[in-house]
Amino acid sequence: MEINMQVNRNQPYYGQVVHLLLTLSVLALAPSPCASGPQPGFVFKDRTESLGLNIASAGVCWADFDRDGWTDLCAGGVVWKNNAGKSFTKVAENVGECVAADFDNDGFVDLFSWSLLRVYRNNGGKSFTPIDLPAFPPCVSIGACCGDFNGDGFVDIYVGGFEDWGAGITYPDLLLMSDKGQGFRHAWSDTRYRARGVTACDFDGDGDLDVYVSNYRLQPNILWLNDGAGQFKDVTAAYNAIATSPGFEGGHSIGAVWGDFDNDGNIDLFAGNFAHQDDRGDQPKSRFLRNLGAPKGHVFEDLGPCRVFYQESYASPSAGDYDNDGDLDLFFTTVYGVASFGRTNFPVLYRNDGSFVLADATSGAQLAELPPTYQAAWADFDNDGDLDLVSAGKLFENQGSGHHYLEVCLEGDGRLVNRSAIGAQVRIKWKNQILTRQVEAGTGQGNQNDLTLHFGLGSHASPVNLEIRWPNGKTRILRKVRADRRISVSYGKP
Repeated sequence: MEINMQVNRNQPYYGQVVHLLLTLSVLALAPSPCASGPQPGFVFKDRTESLGLNIASAGVCWADFDRDGWTDLCAGGVVWKNNAGKSFTKVAENVGECVAADFDNDGFVDLFSWSLLRVYRNNGGKSFTPIDLPAFPPCVSIGACCGDFNGDGFVDIYVGGFEDWGAGITYPDLLLMSDKGQGFRHAWSDTRYRARGVTACDFDGDGDLDVYVSNYRLQPNILWLNDGAGQFKDVTAAYNAIATSPGFEGGHSIGAVWGDFDNDGNIDLFAGNFAHQDDRGDQPKSRFLRNLGAPKGHVFEDLGPCRVFYQESYASPSAGDYDNDGDLDLFFTTVYGVASFGRTNFPVLYRNDGSFVLADATSGAQLAELPPTYQAAWADFDNDGDLDLVSAGKLFENQGSGHHYLEVCLEGDGRLVNRSAIGAQVRIKWKNQILTRQVEAGTGQGNQNDLTLHFGLGSHASPVNLEIRWPNGKTRILRKVRADRRISVSYGKP
């Protein structure tokens, strides 16, 4: 079966041009007009209809599938081509809910559908074809993540296994390891808990991707420590990463996000918990887990909610610097519009004011009273230098803050570093802080932000220095990179 992507052959095909440009060390694009002066309100505008989109409120994944320099969209089983930020065109459907990575290192981003448990090969940006997967235990999943877990230069897949609550079935987590891009093998299963969101990060800086699994039914979350060869050890308790409160084994976790929320150069965690507050007890709230860094062995300090106010039915979080002030902000969805005791629940946009101080910015951003959804992911779809948001079946265009920015596209060589550069981290030392971003494929519950890294720089218009840490542990420094542009960096290129 082949799923065709509809290509307008009267339009120039830019994939080959962009491929050549990506082999350059740095590609500077024109400065964004958003740097010209402040605009009030940091407002988001619903552009769904005007862009030609019809998005189901289901898992969302951003990725540039045709390598034309404009990030495309996969949501609710439909792939949408981004037409230079002016409109979207449906190019494939019935692919399920997905995360994305270049599994065969051919330069084109492929899909893994966690809802259908199927891998789709991207055929040169023109069509998607499912490939055979090995036999593995029966599984139902609502989230997955991708990363090169054994360091062989090819991307693997961690699949979270959920449940059939009525039948009393717990489905297993699965680890699918790449066979050098030719296919996958079932390497491992774990059946202890009911997973929802799955996300990966090299939180301890040892050069391999570790995995955090958000588990439901008041079960403990799992922090899997990778030994570098794709063998995982449960270190959750030792690293204080369960994300619960006293008297509970775990929480009703739905999704978690990695992010350096205090700009100290260490990547922290936010765990999103659905929490009943009734005669069964005051269940564990959502919480920030601060990475204490190398001197403390990268153990986490549980800071609690940090002004994330209580709502019973919080669902899937997603992190991005929407106001370009340098701090990672948080968008947090809800399961119900009306929760227990008739209380309304709405998704919330939390502005990060630094040092884990969060403020509700939802109304001012014109995102108030959105319906319940598990959908939330960030990308700069119009290449104007600020992050736009898909949630609740809508694409919300960021109207700009007037702050400066830098966007970084990384590409591996397909041998030592996977082509999508998943697992790479970039740091900018700025105002006595260290801004940190990572390339990731999977966040919250079943969502994915764009692979392009986004840094807000506030009022800082001067050039900055970048430190790139590739997934194989190699480091590269780029000096005096100008602000207000997008650059591309290829591994191994001068």
